[in-house]
Amino acid sequence: MNEIQKKKVYVYLLPNLMTAGNLFFGFMAILNIFEGTIIRRTGDAGWERFYEMSLYCILGAFICDMLDGRLARLGGQESPFGREFDSLADIVSFGVAPALLLFKIVLYELPNRVGWFIAFIYLACGALRLARFNVLAADPETKGLKEFRGFPIPAAAGLIASITLLLLHAYEKVDQIGNWKYLLAALMLFLSFMMFSKVSYPSFKALDWRTRRPLRQVVMIIIILGVAMLNYTVSLALAFTGYLLYGFLRPYLSRQWRPGPDIEEDSEEAVEDPPAKTP
Repeated sequence: MNEIQKKKVYVYLLPNLMTAGNLFFGFMAILNIFEGTIIRRTGDAGWERFYEMSLYCILGAFICDMLDGRLARLGGQESPFGREFDSLADIVSFGVAPALLLFKIVLYELPNRVGWFIAFIYLACGALRLARFNVLAADPETKGLKEFRGFPIPAAAGLIASITLLLLHAYEKVDQIGNWKYLLAALMLFLSFMMFSKVSYPSFKALDWRTRRPLRQVVMIIIILGVAMLNYTVSLALAFTGYLLYGFLRPYLSRQWRPGPDIEEDSEEAVEDPPAKTP
C-alpha cells in the first residue's frame, strides 16, 4: 500500500469513527435508560442519575455527529456510505434514545397511552426526516445546498435533552417535574412537525477549521464558549432554542446577521423547483 492509499484510508476512517462514536453514545443512552428503569422498579435510590447520564450520552452523540461531517468535508472524502452510516446512527441516537428517555421520564404518566403515541410520532417523523435528507443529498440538483430543509433531528434531540437536563437540575428529582411534563410532551410533538416541515435552517457547512476570522472575533468566541461551559445546563438549552427560533426569524433578519455568507438565499425554492438542465 503506497502513501496515497494510506492517506485515503486514514481520511475515510476518521469521520466514520466519529459516526461510530455517535452510535456508541446512542447505544449507551438506551442502556442507561433501561438500567435506570430497572433500579426504579426495585425501589432503590439513585436511579435518576442513569437518566441524567443518558442525557449526557445524547449530547455526546450530538458532538460526534457534528465532527464526522466536518472531518469528511475537510478531507474531501464525503461518500454515500458515510451518509447512510450517519443516518443509521442518527435514528438510534437522536430518534430511539430521546423518544424512549422522554417516555420513561414523563410521557408514561399521560392517560390512555397518549405517551406511546407521542413518542412514536417523534420517532417516525425523525426517520422520515433522515430519509428525505438522504434523497435530497443524493440528488445532483440539491446536494450542494448549504441549508437543511426542516429542523435537523440531531438538533431536535439536543433541544429535548438540554431542556430535560435543565429541568432535572432545577428539580433534582424526576418526580418533582410536575406539570412541566406537558410542556415536554408538547415540545416533542412540535419538533416532530418541525423535522418534516419546509422551514430552512443553516447547516453551517460553509464553516470549517480553515475559516478565517479577525483576532477580536476569535477572542470573543473563546470568552463566550468559556462562559457557556461554566453554565452549560442553561447555555445548551438557550443555544438549541435559539437555533429552533432562528428558522422563523431568518426571513426578517438582514444578511449581516445570517450565519455563513455563502448560504444560498433561495435554497427552498431550488428544492421545490430545480432549474432545468441546459444541453
